[in-house]
Order: sequence, then structure tokens, then C-alpha cells
Amino acid sequence: MTDYYDIVLGLIPASFAGLTAVFLFAGLSLSVSIPLASVAAVALIYHALFVNAPVPGSAGDERGQSGTETAASNVTAD
Repeated sequence: MTDYYDIVLGLIPASFAGLTAVFLFAGLSLSVSIPLASVAAVALIYHALFVNAPVPGSAGDERGQSGTETAASNVTAD
């Protein structure tokens, strides 16, 4: 099943290449088009990392909560 982060990983190169082409067809030079298109790619990465951050135990996390429970159960009080 495709989740949010899979879509973001696909949109990063698509937006980079697509916006570069759009800016080139709009008449901008390649040395201006690439940095402008990279702003959109960086915005996607920023959104995926900081705005909609992955959370442990989410559907895409294979470990789930068992990784933290196991670590907590191995701690002994002396």
C-alpha cells in the first residue's frame, strides 16, 4: 500500500524535473531554472520531515511499539 512518504519520494524528482522543464519553456535559463525547481523539492522534503513527521508505531513502521516495549522490559532495577 502506498502511503504519504512513498508519494513524497516519488514527487521529489518529478517536481524537480517537471518544474525545471516548465521554467525552461517559460524562457528562464537553465542556471536559474534548476535552483528555482529545487526550492519545491526542498519544500516537499521539509514537509515530510518536520510538518508531517513520521511517528514510531505508525502503519509504515514495521517495528511498531514492540521495539520500545522490549527495551523497557529488559531494564532491571538494582
